[in-house]
Amino acid sequence: MSQLSTPFQRSGSRLTRREMLLGLWAAAALPLLPPRSSYAAAAAEITFDELYGSVGVLGLTFSDKVKQLKGSEVTMKGFMAPPLKAEAAFFVLTEIPMALCPFCSSDADWPDNIVVVYLDAAQTFEQANRLIEVTGRLEVGSWTDPETGFVSLLRIVGASFDAA
Repeated sequence: MSQLSTPFQRSGSRLTRREMLLGLWAAAALPLLPPRSSYAAAAAEITFDELYGSVGVLGLTFSDKVKQLKGSEVTMKGFMAPPLKAEAAFFVLTEIPMALCPFCSSDADWPDNIVVVYLDAAQTFEQANRLIEVTGRLEVGSWTDPETGFVSLLRIVGASFDAA
């Protein structure tokens, strides 16, 4: 007659009392572990004051922190500048609430207190006087959006936002 294998048997031999207790202890401890998402590195926070190291005759110079965070997930708090239309896939994050959209003609005119935010999909925007927190990947360097012609020095891409 062949023996049936049970959960308490392995390779034809029984589990020891120590192995069984250890297994029960491990199973009981699993709910105490933090969720898997908390193991991922948290997005680095950056402020408008930390964007640039200096302003010289050649323009703005990125700070060491911005250079280190290039390509990394970041969070940033600010205000949504009034968009060109009510629903779009990008907006401008500003340090202070603005009544007018801060679009520029070139990166030489780029204000030191705005960041362009590109969302994954078009959505309806918040009021310009409401503080929001944006999370996404930081892109650094002059770039012209081929669809809008908008020039930017700093961008947060693949972004999402929520009330701060």
